[in-house]
Order: sequence, then structure tokens, then C-alpha cells
Amino acid sequence: MIRKLSEIKITETDQYLFGQGTNYEIYKKMGAHIVTDGEKTGVYFSLWAPKAVAVSVVGDFNGWDIDANYMDKIGDIGIWDIFIPDVKEGDLYKFCIKTLMGTLLYKADPYGNYSEERPGTASKVTDLSDIKWTDKEYMEKVKNLDHSTSPISVYEVHIGSWRTKNGYYSDKVLKEEFGIDKEELSSIGDFYNYRRFAVEICEYVKEMGYTHIELMGIAEYPFDGSWGYQVTGYYAPTSRYGNPKDFAWMINYLHENNIGVILDWVPAHFPRDSHGLADFDGTPTYEYADPKKGEHPDWGTKIFDYGKNEVRNFLIANAIFWIKDFHIDGLRVDAVASMLYLDYGKEDGQWIANEYGGNENLEAIELFKHLNSIIRKNEPQAIMIAEESTAWPKVTDSPDDGGLGFHFKWNMGWMHDFTEYMKLDPLFRKGAHYMMTFAMSYANSEHYILVLSHDEVVHLKRSMLMKMPGDVDERFANLKVAYAFMMGHVGKKLLFMGQDFGEDREWSEERELDWASIEDDNFKNMKSWSSELLKLYRDNPAMYQCDKGFEGFEWLDADDKDNSVYTFIRFDKKKQKHLLFVMNFTPLPRKDYKIGVHEKGEYKLLLSSEEKRFGGTGEGIEKSFQSKNEPYYGREYSIKLDIPSYGALIYEYDVIKEDK
Repeated sequence: MIRKLSEIKITETDQYLFGQGTNYEIYKKMGAHIVTDGEKTGVYFSLWAPKAVAVSVVGDFNGWDIDANYMDKIGDIGIWDIFIPDVKEGDLYKFCIKTLMGTLLYKADPYGNYSEERPGTASKVTDLSDIKWTDKEYMEKVKNLDHSTSPISVYEVHIGSWRTKNGYYSDKVLKEEFGIDKEELSSIGDFYNYRRFAVEICEYVKEMGYTHIELMGIAEYPFDGSWGYQVTGYYAPTSRYGNPKDFAWMINYLHENNIGVILDWVPAHFPRDSHGLADFDGTPTYEYADPKKGEHPDWGTKIFDYGKNEVRNFLIANAIFWIKDFHIDGLRVDAVASMLYLDYGKEDGQWIANEYGGNENLEAIELFKHLNSIIRKNEPQAIMIAEESTAWPKVTDSPDDGGLGFHFKWNMGWMHDFTEYMKLDPLFRKGAHYMMTFAMSYANSEHYILVLSHDEVVHLKRSMLMKMPGDVDERFANLKVAYAFMMGHVGKKLLFMGQDFGEDREWSEERELDWASIEDDNFKNMKSWSSELLKLYRDNPAMYQCDKGFEGFEWLDADDKDNSVYTFIRFDKKKQKHLLFVMNFTPLPRKDYKIGVHEKGEYKLLLSSEEKRFGGTGEGIEKSFQSKNEPYYGREYSIKLDIPSYGALIYEYDVIKEDK
């Protein structure tokens, strides 16, 4: 429903709260909004440009005449506004800003919800008020969900290179089976439209068993090669894949199919593009004024000024916008370490210490605490995830307890140790045995997500498959046991697209995944293995319910470096249903391998990498066995089993309480 101008016009109270950094829904008034003023319909434009001498709106509706529609400066905080009748949805526009130096800058709308298709850089008038949501049941279900005790397995995906228009479903099928008209599939070039993508990713995610998808590069950005990490339109879903209503349709469709959606969010920096935020009103408006604080020398980008209330408001409101107005399930916050440390990526002389002489950015710390406090209070269903690559303490502790307030932290330490170990020739793995166990020594310090993300399969790092040693068969065998270890280890899970079926080429944003390779048995078997692991994870509370430190995890033997075998158990809150993980990281089978266990009872096989459906021989698989009353390795009982080469075995057993 189109609002009245009187309802949307920025008030003195709005300005005051914005100046305090607490106008959390300022985006509902700032930017461009279709409104009515009596009998006239048009657009109310507003903008924050505190040092501008004059501002006008230029666009299709006035022939891009800089003198046609000058804005009024309201109050002292630097907000400008104007109502222009007869401007309609789809019209292109920019703000023409006259600076203190007398130059003219043509800027896209920082709060705009839709952008011109690249290479164009103008904003586009749109109306989000008539988006139809039918995901109420899903939103109610997740409202009070305890994420820390729930299964979270994330499929990280880049829409532009997942599949192209030469993909799976025809336009006819989309129309007849999913009700999507051809005119709703507009996008640029060979990119999938949001709606087509929603239908196809939904089928894939459900087949594989993931609980969430995480989307790279959604907020508008000019350069494809940045993957969406150099943002110019923080409030606009990129027009590469369609319009904002298409984007909302995608979220709604995935929710109706019980799939959560996480977005990458980039509050750390922004590019220098002339139409973007850089030197917005001719002065450092959104960025720190001093280049030693306001620029990333390695990235060539600008750093937000977290000390300005209006800038903090812009960012906090932006996070709320995606979560509240687009029903996003969570935000993965990019490059958190670069925000926390004033000297991140800088040499001596390139940075300025804080007021206490330290390298911590105190203003960024307060931003995180403020942001996450508001999200925890007002949007409890949303997950806030930090990509934080250092040992910064209490990232996932509540702000009330001195933490930053995130729900989860990417476990970059685990990722590094895990990938470095897996690259080794099996002959040398015994010398690096504790690289695979070290993460458990700090697993109780944070709530973690184990990640094998896009960053690990680009820039000559090779795909996950090609990191593995050996010939083709050995690479796949290594990857299977590696993923079994990952799925059993403490922490939620994230895997980048293509890595679940063992794509051999490095990822590139310029091409789609090698879907045809799945017809090959090795890739098909790898995909089946990944899917079974994901479903096993999702269906067994022992693998996710107690997911911090040793509350639901115990090593049975973490020290067998000579055999490169790891054994551990996972258990749920009730400590009744247990899962036993046995993994051999060498090509040598281990016959009659003895393991000390706590429990008497029957151990039943859930999954073995040696099964034929995963490319194994199908031979020598022990479907079940009884533990024996033979103490071993400090435990009252023991079992013996044959472990295949590069073998991953997962058994379940119930705890039997014996009368003493």
C-alpha cells in the first residue's frame, strides 16, 4: 500500500534519533519512496549529505536537468528532502551534489532499493510495499529456535556461477510446474534470475540435505570480479539476477521449502567508485577522514567511520533491513578482523593507535556490540556470524558479558590445519597428526562453524579435490574421509558449491560449475557420500545438539599417529544415543583395529565409505558387532574392527545402564 507523504516525511524526531545512531528503521524514510500527496502520486526523496552546498535530484523524469528539482535542507544534521510528483516506478535517478569546492558529484542513492543494470550506475525507483509473503509458518517456527542446539549445514553459493541460463529447467516447465512467467525471469546476460535460481537451488539443497544456503554478493556492486564484496548499493539486491520482488520471491520460496537463507554482509569497507559512498558530499562522509584510518592499502577501498553516529545508523539499519524487510535468516559478516584491528593489513606508519595506544578499533567494537544487541533483542530468529580470523576473545559471547554478541564464528584455525593436513602425502601425516586434534583444545571458547568456503578454492589454492594427494581414486578417497571427519567434529558446517561432488577445477565467477562431471562415477559417488553425511548430520541430534567443546564430544583415541587413525564419539543432551566415528587417513587397511569404549552393547553401522554406492568394494563391512568385556586404553570395554584404506566408519549405539 502506497503511503502518504505526511507519514513518510522525515521529522525532527527522526533527525534526532538518526543523529544518535538509533533510528533503526530510517531506511523506511531515507532514499526514494513512492507516496501520495493529496491527489498527486510521486516520489519522496531524502538524503544525508552534511557538507553539501546544494543537492538536486536528476533522472528520467526531468531530463537529467540539475536545476529542475533542488532539494531542501531540513534541520542541522545534514538531511535533504523533496517530493517530486509524477515520478514513477522504474524511473532512473541520481543525486547531483554541489560540493564546498563548487564541483558537481553524481551519486547513486545510498538507501536505494534497486539499481540500474550494470554497467549503468543510477538508482531505480521501486516500491517494496506490495511484496507478498507466504512464509509465516516458517518464520514462526524459527522465531524462538535455539541455533546453538540446532542442525546448521550451509551450502555457500554464488548465484552468477552456480548455473547459467543453459541450465536445468526450461521456461515452459517453470511456467507449468512452478507458476513463473517468462517476463518474471529478467536478468543480465546468462545469469539465472532469482526465481529460476530459487526453484533449482531448492531441489538441489533438499536432495543433498543442507539446512541453509549462504549467498555471496547480493548487495549491489559494480565489478563482477569482486564477487559482491565491494558494495555500492547496501540496500539494493543486485539487479544482475532480477528486481527486488524477484529477490523476495526467492526468499519466500526457499522458506516455504524449509530452507534458511544467509547473506554475506560487508560493513568493513566500500569501493572508491565515483557513484558510490566514497567522498559522498565532496568530503569524507561515510569514511574516516584520515587515510591512515580510512583506507585499506591492500584492497584499495575505504573504511567506514564507525565513530560517526549517522554511519553506524546506516549500517545497523541496513542489517535490520535485510533481516526484517526481506526475511533473511542471518548475516555472515565479512572481514571482521579488518574492522577490529586498526593495523590490519598495514605497515608501521600506516595506522593510528587508539586513545589508549592500542591497535583495537574501539569504535568498531562498539558497533558490533550495539548491532548484535539489537538483533538479539528484536530479531531473535536471525543468526549473526563473524568471519573473524584471529584469536579475538568472546566473539560469540553476549555483549552483556563483554562479548561482541555474534552467534557463531567461522573457525578459520580449524580450516587451515585441516586443509594443510589433508594436502600431505599419507606417509607424512603421522608427523602432523595433532593438526587434526588441535581445534578441540579451544572448541569451548566460541560457538563455531567449520568452513570450507570459496576462499579456499580460488587464487591457485585448487579445489578441495585437487588439494588431496595421490591419483584420481586416492583423491576421492581422501576427500570422503576428510568430509566424514568434518561432519563429525564439533561445530556447525559450511561447504562451498561444487566441493560436495568433488569439482576438480578451481572456482571462477566467470563460468558455471562442472555439472556434467556428475555423470562420471567418481563424482557421482562423491556427491552421494556428501549427501549421506549431510542427512546423517541433520537426522542425528548427537551430531549437533551439544556442539561446543567437549559437551557432546569425546576422543576415544586422539594419539594414534603411527596409524593416522582417529576415533571419537558424539552424543546428545540425554547421553543415550551415541555415534562412534572411526577414520583412517592412510591407504593401508587396519585389520582387527582395537578401540577402548565405555559401553557394553551392540554397535550398528550407519555409514561406511567402503559401500559400493560410494565407490567402495562393498566387502568386509561389519554391519554390527558387540563390545567385549576386555579393558583397553583406560576403558572398561573394547571393540575390534577392520578399517578399510582411507576408511570412514560411523556406528551408532545406545547406552545400556547396568545394575551394579
